[in-house]
Amino acid sequence: MLDQVIQFFLAGGWVMYPLLLLSLVSLTLIFERGMFWAFGPQRRGTQRMHAYIAMLAQGQSDQARTESEKDRTLEGVLVQRSLRTSPVNESVLIGQIESLRPVIERFAPTLGTIIAAAPLLGILGTVTGIIQSFDLLGEAASVSDPSVVAGGIAEALYTTAFGLSIALVTLFPHVYFKACADRALGRLETLAGALLDRQ
Repeated sequence: MLDQVIQFFLAGGWVMYPLLLLSLVSLTLIFERGMFWAFGPQRRGTQRMHAYIAMLAQGQSDQARTESEKDRTLEGVLVQRSLRTSPVNESVLIGQIESLRPVIERFAPTLGTIIAAAPLLGILGTVTGIIQSFDLLGEAASVSDPSVVAGGIAEALYTTAFGLSIALVTLFPHVYFKACADRALGRLETLAGALLDRQ
């Protein structure tokens, strides 16, 4: 099995090396984002949002400030930063939410770039492989068996298959992480509304 994988990799040519690098980067970023959303403090984001809204609705701003100081969720950070500022207005809250956006959308552009670049690199490898096969075909004296050229074209398609596989493996987690980010931003906006209402 390992021999087949190595043979498949070597048959694709030089393009397989940047594709391998893209696949490793993609898997690393997917792992990091998966840990952040599934096991990090942010998994309690909805619960913390409701707790802060309840405290603010009951006029317990001091308790909300105290709890936010030991809270590592994005909601806790927003409450802590906002209650330090007096008075809290809409522009301040928008600024606080925007300052948290890089944490929420971390590596999203990189994953999006991998989704776009991997198939293009794969196609580039296929085109260069087909060019080599046709160069071989042009030297009619050296080609006695057309199956040699057909085999070269088949090998050239390996890069496209690898590139598409990387894009597909990256696409679904990327969509999931984007949905998580949208939900987190929605919670922060809801919490910002509660902070404004307390004024």
